Amino acid sequence: MEGILTRKTFVLDTNVLLFDPNAINKFGPNDVFIPLVVVEEVDRFKKDQNENGRNARYFSRIIDDLRKKGSLMDGVELDNGGTLIISVDKTIENQHETIDLTINDNLILASAIFLKEQGEDVVLITKDINLRIKSDILGINAEDYGMKDIKLEEIYSGYRFLPLAKDKLEEYEKNRFLQLENWEELEIFPNEYLVVHEEGNDRRRLLGRFSKSKLGIVPLIPMREGVWGIYPKNMEQQFALDALLNDDIKLVSLVGKAGTGKTLLAIAAGLEMTINQEKYSRLLVSRPIQPMGKDLGYLPGDVNDKLGPWMQPIFDNMDFLFDQRRAGTSSSYVDLMDHGLLHIEPLTYIRGRSIPGQYLIVDEAQNLSPHEVKTIVTRAGEGTKIILTGDPQQIDSPYLDEINNGLSYVVERLKTEEIISHTKLTVGERSALSETASKLL
Repeated sequence: MEGILTRKTFVLDTNVLLFDPNAINKFGPNDVFIPLVVVEEVDRFKKDQNENGRNARYFSRIIDDLRKKGSLMDGVELDNGGTLIISVDKTIENQHETIDLTINDNLILASAIFLKEQGEDVVLITKDINLRIKSDILGINAEDYGMKDIKLEEIYSGYRFLPLAKDKLEEYEKNRFLQLENWEELEIFPNEYLVVHEEGNDRRRLLGRFSKSKLGIVPLIPMREGVWGIYPKNMEQQFALDALLNDDIKLVSLVGKAGTGKTLLAIAAGLEMTINQEKYSRLLVSRPIQPMGKDLGYLPGDVNDKLGPWMQPIFDNMDFLFDQRRAGTSSSYVDLMDHGLLHIEPLTYIRGRSIPGQYLIVDEAQNLSPHEVKTIVTRAGEGTKIILTGDPQQIDSPYLDEINNGLSYVVERLKTEEIISHTKLTVGERSALSETASKLL
């Protein structure tokens, strides 16, 4: 009897299934209810040649397989012990004159109200803020889909301050290594960067990284000669470059506001590792094609002409780096592209590929869904290193927010892995004007 009372019914909105077509399996041993109007809305996206279209088609295949198990209207058992129900839209006695049942969102809400009136413990899952507001007004519990109970400022930063006894600090300074026997008690993550300082005197400090394989603090990679002509300007940039240049770290995420140098550092390190050190066969730089504001529509010219405006921020960073580079090296990044050492392309072409031995930078990763990020990371072949950069506060996709996007998802889900590193950049270094605008506008 207790299990029956605690069993919930989750009503899913269309945007949840377009965000994650496998969402029906994420609610444990409970009932998942999908109104028919949601299936009809998903069907309208099936022919789209974008992530929404792919997710719509994937969802349809999942449902078609489940349909073979029994009646979807009566309920089909899921592998996790839950039950999926797809049924005609439920009707209610419209006691609220503000509910227009010709609107699809209101039909979904009406189904949730009907199920609640039948005595079920109903939760409406939607990424539509306005629908959650309407649900709250009408007494229906509504939640966003994805990570919950966490704020952007609470997401793992990738580094911390660690006070040490004076003798321990001197031991680390002398031996360039310090065993950390209580790392689990301190809840230090693999490759977490540490600002170690003397207890009671935070002015005397040294930088380091926690190595899980050695179970201790190791020093950062020295950068006395810079990286492709640039030098770290602050502590956070030192952490970022150390991760970018470390062969043992296979995925690096850099999060920061505009002007903190995340993209520039990633490209500089990629050029250093690919061209100077020849540890990778090619530097591949990519970004999602997601407009800010109203889309301009189709652009004239061949594929390079069409992609030019989208990839221009990458070219701007390349121009800056090659202007900073001393004489005697490649005259421009165009020469590297002609020799196949550098490739710049949109993420549209990455699906289905295998990418071995390359240094892959994905810029503006906050505009990717968790499913899209998984697709990209699983493309990595032997010897490939992936860098994800972005600012979760600058999201252009309508289905994503600062927490439930691919970049934030990677940071939180992979922070315990030994081949992963993350750094949050907070200090703007682009210009005084850029930093003022980031703080005050």
